[in-house]
Amino acid sequence: MEDTFGRGPLLILSGRANRPLAEEVGQLLSEEVDAAHIENFADGEIFVRIDRNARGRDVFILQPTVAPADNIMELLLLIDAAKRASAARITAVMPYFGYGRQDRKDQPRVAIGAKLAANLVVQAGADRVLGMDFHQHQIQGFFDIPVDHLYAAPVLTQYFRDKALDDLVVVAPDVGSAKMARGFAKRLGATFAIIDKRRPQHNQTEILSVVGEVRGKPCLITDDMVDTAGTMASAVHALKERGASKVYACATHALLSGQATERLSSAPLEELVVTNTIRIPPERSFDGLTVLSVAELLARAIEYIHLNDSVSQLFELRDDD
Repeated sequence: MEDTFGRGPLLILSGRANRPLAEEVGQLLSEEVDAAHIENFADGEIFVRIDRNARGRDVFILQPTVAPADNIMELLLLIDAAKRASAARITAVMPYFGYGRQDRKDQPRVAIGAKLAANLVVQAGADRVLGMDFHQHQIQGFFDIPVDHLYAAPVLTQYFRDKALDDLVVVAPDVGSAKMARGFAKRLGATFAIIDKRRPQHNQTEILSVVGEVRGKPCLITDDMVDTAGTMASAVHALKERGASKVYACATHALLSGQATERLSSAPLEELVVTNTIRIPPERSFDGLTVLSVAELLARAIEYIHLNDSVSQLFELRDDD
């Protein structure tokens, strides 16, 4: 794809964290994504090399920074290699931004990991960031470079709109998810409920009450991520105990850590719908898991950024888009 603004042609690079998503984006843009050679030395140290000319090109590096931390290091090395290869502009495309939950100092002597991770990306040489569904919107301000923040809501809501669930209730699993859930409810023409919960320890959840009418109605739990699935599994059980007819759930980022697969498989959950921002290995898949692609959203955002067009038009995709 040629750039009419003098920045040179597009070059898409991919780390190893989610090659299938990168290849899907490349196909939509008619661009190859095999321009970077990445390997590990015997001691685990990462080596990267860009195999194509990057001088004067508009470089987009796609790499979700999901654990382990090697994925962040791989992204930083790719950014540094592109910078030293005289790329005209470097955009870090992070479908999932790791360490985003460490966004504040909420107890003594803890690190603000989200700010540190943002600093590393900037210092490595990125000129801008393209992300999706940060854990908190204010994370955009942690980067001292422009940030384009996409939402997976158009993809997820279209899926449930096609299901045509009557008298649907969209449920926020906690107060922090309330704004997202209200947005889903508005898009789907549904009512809204919220779960009041307490978290005694990390990755442990205690349900206190459900605020809203759910008896005899299908419910959709919305969240930005599913990690150990403790919150989601507890929410599913709480809704069924209060008479919900069916319970669905959706989330952008499927971390599915620890016992998440077992918890969700054993819960009275009709379906969990997630996106492919994070590559889901076969051992973490289960019956009832549906994975939707965000490749088109990312590809269109990359195209608009490359052509200096507005990315905000992706926030309100029409049904016929």
